[in-house]
Amino acid sequence: MHNQEAFRAVKTGAIVVSAGSGSRAGGDEPKQYRHLGGKPVLVWSVQAMLQRNEIAAVVVCVRPGGVAQARAILPNSARVVVVEGGKTRTDSVRAGLRALQPHAPDSVLIHDAARPGLSQAVLDELLAALAGADAAAPALQVADALKDNSGSTLRSVTRDHLVRVQTPQAFRWDVITSAYASAIDSAVDDLALVEASGAKVVLTAGRQELMKITYPEDFAVAEKLIAGPTLRVGMGFDVHGFEPGDAVILCGVAIPHNKKLEGHSDADAAWHALTDAILGALALGDIGDHFPPSDPQWKGVASIKFLQHAVKLASERGFHVVNADITVLAERPKIAPHREAMRIATAGAMGVSPGVVSVKATTTEKLGFVGREEGIAAQATVLLSR
Repeated sequence: MHNQEAFRAVKTGAIVVSAGSGSRAGGDEPKQYRHLGGKPVLVWSVQAMLQRNEIAAVVVCVRPGGVAQARAILPNSARVVVVEGGKTRTDSVRAGLRALQPHAPDSVLIHDAARPGLSQAVLDELLAALAGADAAAPALQVADALKDNSGSTLRSVTRDHLVRVQTPQAFRWDVITSAYASAIDSAVDDLALVEASGAKVVLTAGRQELMKITYPEDFAVAEKLIAGPTLRVGMGFDVHGFEPGDAVILCGVAIPHNKKLEGHSDADAAWHALTDAILGALALGDIGDHFPPSDPQWKGVASIKFLQHAVKLASERGFHVVNADITVLAERPKIAPHREAMRIATAGAMGVSPGVVSVKATTTEKLGFVGREEGIAAQATVLLSR
């Protein structure tokens, strides 16, 4: 259609289609807003696009009324434009093209938000392919046997020359805008609108990690292919002074003593430190942010409530406790006789095996407030994995 060799995409636009309901993927919210590897599915693709200087704008097409929801999670960049899409994918892409028009791009990348595994290598190959073509798309060979199950008997279908086409699909600007200007019906993908016009289409190498998330089980596969394991380390520290009493509470265990620890709750310094470690690993502030000591509802409450709240927050974000290490600093009472009970109680509170919980104790050799037996301190380190 065009002078292929003279073309070079100096300025590119990108459209990320995210207007679907994603109902087949399950969950309480559309799949593009569900977390994958610590961030919403939609954000993966937008961040990949923003890494390229030649992309002047990334237009995100969202469902009607969803602009504010999308803006709340997307990178704060002047290059990110959020617009409402339409009832069909074709309508949404049209809205995206209109939003890109003021940027006057030479080419455009059109991508589905449900394919978060977008890499820079895929983008490199697509944009390079446009030097000798009107359009390009990544594709994978069909490896599985194909069967036609539409009739009364099962029929084999040859897979020779069949490919699975992925997104993003890349187009010269004038080619795709002309195709959409004349399009009447919705198309299965954007290539379908240019294939019949004589446009030269090149297929680049597809990627398994560029899979489309469609069903609930796809999230687990995508997590392995794209996000991989994520490790978070947190550290917590807490200290409480003594006041008259008959026992101290550490790791949920009452340890007989001639004093108790002073605090708004049960003053369990060990579990407070562990709670802070988990919250720290999640970057969710500290225990005081979630349970302010000024709030009377937490007065005298058992600290297992704080710890289990932190574990729940971790679970909601896809994290579990790999191991926890607690060190209690105290001259008295002696911790060693109670250490095993403390480990078991801590493991039970977090829903993990006692084998991943360590409780240790040390003194400060009579130095400082601990050495003067004015109180007890505790520190904790935790490793979380997603």
